[in-house]
Amino acid sequence: MLPDPPPYRIVIPARYGSQRLPGKPLLPVSGQPLIWHVYQAAQRSAARDIVIATDDIRIADAARAFGARVCLTRADHPSGTDRIAEVAAQNHWADDTIVVNLQGDEPDMPPELPDQVAQELAAHPCAALATLAVPITRAAEHTDPAVVKVITNQAGMALYFSRAPLPWQRDTDTTPPARLRHLGIYAYRVSFLHRYTTWPGAPIEQAESLEQLRALWHGEVIRVGIARQAPPPGIDTAADYAQLLNRTGTTPCTS
Repeated sequence: MLPDPPPYRIVIPARYGSQRLPGKPLLPVSGQPLIWHVYQAAQRSAARDIVIATDDIRIADAARAFGARVCLTRADHPSGTDRIAEVAAQNHWADDTIVVNLQGDEPDMPPELPDQVAQELAAHPCAALATLAVPITRAAEHTDPAVVKVITNQAGMALYFSRAPLPWQRDTDTTPPARLRHLGIYAYRVSFLHRYTTWPGAPIEQAESLEQLRALWHGEVIRVGIARQAPPPGIDTAADYAQLLNRTGTTPCTS
């Protein structure tokens, strides 16, 4: 049983130029932009502060219109973690501040999960960052490159993340190890964010297009907690957006 969540902040990185779904944060869902729904989920958490970090004035204007605090950041950040590091630097947050990265395409994120990932980091001072995972229950997920897999040691610290099946079971007559799907939510200490931005992109990070591998490449410890609730998938593609509209009973905009 984890203790109550420590004081922490949420930063929601949101960029307009998604390759697979441009303008994603501003797509309408039930009369509000997608980023509004993410912000609402964040507000239901125990976070003491919520910031939307974006490089696009259209997203900034939309967020300010519904009362969010916004930080405008550079446009050349290679990852959401790099963008959050700029926010921490702009605001002069103390090195021991815990910051949760709630991605801007997760409108259905259960509000208890930001609390949980902050708790995981606070409870494991040896870890530089924490994240969450859920058991893989369908064979198709294990082979789907869009589903990021993680394997941990016996203490629950990450050994590796991959888009490939992980771990590979060579002998089919053995008991399969636990298979975990990584959730894209992180908690960091600001001191780690400062270090992270000084490192060049790691070869494994670039090969898998997974920003957390930069931390592993440089020897940082990542705590992986088992999420108390599995969230629906994030919105990465037009098909994901269509499914979200179906779930919410929203009629797609045709104009």
